[in-house]
Amino acid sequence: MWKRILIGLIMLIVAGGALVWLNRSAIIFAIVKRAAHMDVAENQPITWTPGPVTPVDRSEGPPNIVFILADDLGMNDVSTFGGGVAGGAVPTPNIDRLAAEGAIFANAYSGTGTCAPSRAMLMTGRYPTRTGFEFTPMPDGMPNILGIVTDRLDVETGMPDGRANPEDMVDVEYADKGLLPEEVTIAELLKTQDYKNIHIGKWHLGRAEQFRAVSQGFDESLLMANVLYLPEDDPNVVNAKLDFDPIDTFLWGIAQFAADFDRAGEDAAEDYFEPGGYLTDYWTDEAIKAIDANKNQPFFLYLAHWGPHTPLQATREDYEAVGDIKPHRLRVYAAMIRAVDRSVGRVMDKLEEEGLAENTIIVFSSDNGAAGYIGLPEVNAPYRGWKITLFEGGIKVPTFMKWPARIAPGTIIDEPVAHIDILPTLAAAGGARLPTDRVIDGRNLLPLVTGETDMVERDNDAIYWSSGFYKVVRAGDWKLHVNERQDRSWLFNLADDPTEQLNLADSRPDKLAELEALIEAHWSGARPPLFSHLTEGPICIDKTIVDTPCENDEYVIWPN
Repeated sequence: MWKRILIGLIMLIVAGGALVWLNRSAIIFAIVKRAAHMDVAENQPITWTPGPVTPVDRSEGPPNIVFILADDLGMNDVSTFGGGVAGGAVPTPNIDRLAAEGAIFANAYSGTGTCAPSRAMLMTGRYPTRTGFEFTPMPDGMPNILGIVTDRLDVETGMPDGRANPEDMVDVEYADKGLLPEEVTIAELLKTQDYKNIHIGKWHLGRAEQFRAVSQGFDESLLMANVLYLPEDDPNVVNAKLDFDPIDTFLWGIAQFAADFDRAGEDAAEDYFEPGGYLTDYWTDEAIKAIDANKNQPFFLYLAHWGPHTPLQATREDYEAVGDIKPHRLRVYAAMIRAVDRSVGRVMDKLEEEGLAENTIIVFSSDNGAAGYIGLPEVNAPYRGWKITLFEGGIKVPTFMKWPARIAPGTIIDEPVAHIDILPTLAAAGGARLPTDRVIDGRNLLPLVTGETDMVERDNDAIYWSSGFYKVVRAGDWKLHVNERQDRSWLFNLADDPTEQLNLADSRPDKLAELEALIEAHWSGARPPLFSHLTEGPICIDKTIVDTPCENDEYVIWPN
């Protein structure tokens, strides 16, 4: 019922003329906040189910596995590669330490340019062409609101306006836009080897009971239930609202401070409660408690941070610690990254304190590149593009793997790897066999990082990305973008042109045809998307959302 009311009110906004248009932000806030409100109780202490209490020697046998995933972290947001946020003013010493003590994947890629499909590929090791999980689920009302607010591009630029597809809004309910239960996740594989599986943080693979983490192989899940890191008026929070960004507008519109906790075998009650502090730190507190509860048995901890995704909120302590950085949003963003880096350090320190570090794999990555809609131009430097594109800035992500028992410090891997490789790698480490009733697209990377055995070659030496009509392949050093809506192709030789400056689509028809054939073969017989894309619009490749587009600016049309 409320969705019909919401759509009707939005139509009134559109029809209401200039005066209403000038006040659209306030109206949108009111509509969305009323529609999305949840009842949230006071903080609820979490009791992690304890494992064996008798201490055991965990230096041998199956390794513990910790996967830490940041959200929208850019290549230039960590100082490992010589850069760092705010021109290097705010280093990431703990992430750098993890990288230095293990393997650095210098050419690591996310599953795609937005979060949920990347997470589906991390969990399954399979492309959307097999799972159907092609687009990022958006909360009810968000597509319509984005379609209204993004109508900001001057027609003289030659770029099309963004649009929503309201006729598709009812195709699948938001809670039912999930990873199908018949898919096999890394948690389910590790469960066959008696791992205790713990999820903390963002999930974004379905909210209905059959899609939740505890229905997909995890024993316990402390779930992000809304978007705030702290209440907006908390005395310890510093906020940076982005009035120029429709996504930020929407998030503040639905913003609450809420968590949920599930155990496998129990009904999903959705008893929302306030987290016990700033979200990044709270999840880290609980991760340390979960490690403590399970230190005498093999465990898999999936710590999926929200930071540094918008809404931009930092603790006052972190905001003061990073110094007088301008503009204000960059200072808050830098402070948020400081919190993510602190989390990585605290988890590593806990493992060392418990004597578990030697035989624990820690993997750190980001779900995609940093977003252009935060209005910070250097986050993915030196690469072009942002989240919501498939240029290198949108999909090239920091990825590191530490396992002192088997990976030598200072290992550098130049070969391209991707999120689809995480499942077979962690499964091999944990002694789990891959399913034989389906294709797993990823490769086990352990031979690459340990040098102990030969590496299995990837078919056609190719990695694929897609969002609907926008398809990309990298084969060897060559990368081809094809955007069918624009009838446009970009072809790059990344060996000579790693930042994708020179489009060779016209001058190298031989390579164009070769990679077009790979794209055609990959999508031949592909499974249709599980749910429709609800918006599509232009994303500037070289400018953030705060910059005014010009007539000759390059852009991609992105469907989601």
